[in-house]
Formats: sequence, C-alpha cells, structure tokens
Amino acid sequence: MAAAFRKAAKSRQREHRERSQPGFRKHLGLLEKKKDYKLRADDYRKKREYLRALRKKALEKNPDEFYYKMTRVKLQDGVHVIKETKEEATPEQLKLMRTQDIKYIEMKRVAEVKKIERLKSELHLLDFQGKQQNKHVFFFDTKKEVEQFDVATHLRTAPELIERVFNRPTIETLRKEKVKGVTLQTQFKRLAKERQKQYNHLSQRIEREKELFVVAQKIQTRKDLLDKTRKVKVKSATVNSPAIYKFQSRRKR
Repeated sequence: MAAAFRKAAKSRQREHRERSQPGFRKHLGLLEKKKDYKLRADDYRKKREYLRALRKKALEKNPDEFYYKMTRVKLQDGVHVIKETKEEATPEQLKLMRTQDIKYIEMKRVAEVKKIERLKSELHLLDFQGKQQNKHVFFFDTKKEVEQFDVATHLRTAPELIERVFNRPTIETLRKEKVKGVTLQTQFKRLAKERQKQYNHLSQRIEREKELFVVAQKIQTRKDLLDKTRKVKVKSATVNSPAIYKFQSRRKR
C-alpha cells in the first residue's frame, strides 16, 4: 500500500514537471511545459534586445560628448593625460578609519603621548650628535661687558665642557670628586649606539602619534559631514591633514 502511494506521488510530481509526450520520445529527456518555455524565451529576447541597444549606443556615441572624466584630463603633445589626484590618506590610515572608532584612536594616541614623554624624560631631551637644541641668552648693560664676556668663566666650568648639553660639572665639582663613568673608547661607542637606538625609537613614537592624531581628525570630519547643514569645502584632505569645510552658521534654540 505504501509502495503504491509513493509510486502515485512520484508520477504526479513527474507530470507536474514535464509535458506528456509519446513513449518513443522519452529517450530525448524532459519536455518542458509551454509556460516554462515562454518564460525562458521572454528572458532570452529581453537580454538580446538589451545587448542590441548597448551596441547601438556605443556605435552612435559622440567622441566629443562631455563626461566627468574630462575635468581630470589634460592634453599634452596631442595625448590625453589623466591628472593624478593627491593621496588623501595612506593605506594604514584608511584601514584604521574603516575598522576603528574615534574613541579607540584617541585612547591609542594618548598612550603614545605618555610613552613619548617617558622616553624624553629618560633621555633628558639630549641630542645624539651633541648639538644644543636650545639657546642660552645672556644679557649685558654695556658693550665692554660683551667684549670681556667668557662663557667658561661665567658658567664656572672647563672650556672643553662648554659644548656639552648634559653632565657639565663645575670646576669646584671636578676638584672635589673623581671622574665617574666610562673612560674607554669602546664603552663610549657602545653607549652612543644604544642612545641612537633610543632616539630612533622616540622618533617612531612621535610619527605614530602624529598619524593617530590625523586619523582621529579625519574620522571626526566624516562624522561632522553627516550633518545636513549646508557646507562648502575649503581645503581638500591630504596625508597629513583632514579636509576643511565651512558650515553655514545656524542659530540653535
């Protein structure tokens, strides 16, 4: 009984899918119904007409017709050259702007600022090459004092230590205490190499903090653009700065 029921259901399903046909044509496969054939034929004709219209439009297109790409093309020696647009952001900045929120960027930037301040305090703001970053200004009342002025005497130190910006003891200190620290040339080279490494690390941190600051500004600019207030673009975005917009002043209650 169950087998007969399954056989009847199977035959009904086959009748629903295909048209009835003579037995000698069964080896050719299914014969689709007329409504299925009409749907397939209409879809084929629609696509054929669409392709024919596209070919006609391409053949009849005016080569001098304006299109927006013309605004970025210049004619040089009879050849059209597309003007390269300036990069508004680096790939790393784009990745951060798409994946992270402005609060997260600000948190990372503040962390970088703290690390920079700690590195600066460890290095005592010293320059590796020994060049003095800040200037020490002395004030005098007369020209005679300027002519008789001696830096070593005024600072009470040895003339050989004037150019140093750190660890510059006075003559009294040198007389009372012994020389401390490294004295061998190899030790000086090793310390100089370590200091250079620290300064490279500091410069990388500073660049990272600047990049995070620019990313945060660009994200904030994008959020500000969601406002429907009328605005005018004053300056385009660059790698080192966000775009600048001038918004219409509106009085809020």
